[in-house]
Amino acid sequence: MPRVCFTLQVHPERLTEYRTRHERVWPEMLAALAESGWRDYSLFLREDGLLVGYLVTDDFAAAEAAMQASDVNARWQAEMASYFVDLDQGAPDRAIRPLDEVFNLEAQLAADPAARSAVETGETL
Repeated sequence: MPRVCFTLQVHPERLTEYRTRHERVWPEMLAALAESGWRDYSLFLREDGLLVGYLVTDDFAAAEAAMQASDVNARWQAEMASYFVDLDQGAPDRAIRPLDEVFNLEAQLAADPAARSAVETGETL
């Protein structure tokens, strides 16, 4: 199942307000994300405004398109846009550029029987 990670930059002077807005995301926005196939979706925010998003989905392009077609998402993105630095396409969700995954522990363990065995038995290689 594909995992997606992305970064955006929140204005440092708006971090507290951004955090507060995400304490209670609109129920209809939560439902739209879930119905669109966004699973295990989390946002992580650093004190300098670096925002890291992570999600799992069967098809990111389809999940993203479903959200962009949603009325509630359009309203949410319009309200969130002012929190971000340098949005090249106007809305936060349109500025998402997935990062390339360069390491996956589970994939490497699955591909290396000796490493997997060492983990299972507690041995060192």
